[in-house]
Amino acid sequence: METEIRTPEDLGRLVRAIRKAQKVRMDDLAGVGPVFVRDLERGKPTAQIGRVMQVLAELGIRLVADVPDSLDDRDA
Repeated sequence: METEIRTPEDLGRLVRAIRKAQKVRMDDLAGVGPVFVRDLERGKPTAQIGRVMQVLAELGIRLVADVPDSLDDRDA
């Protein structure tokens, strides 16, 4: 399933929905505390990207960038 993420709030809602569907508690996510998870799910715009990526990986959420067709791998 693909879903468009445009804001930190969009990402937070997605993380919360998937975490709840998997019946994972906030404090069950390794390496991040429940306060971080709560802030992420509320769309905190200053959340540390490394920790965000860790949560996404633990929940099986794959982050993909849709780049313009006019660019190729050499421009990245």
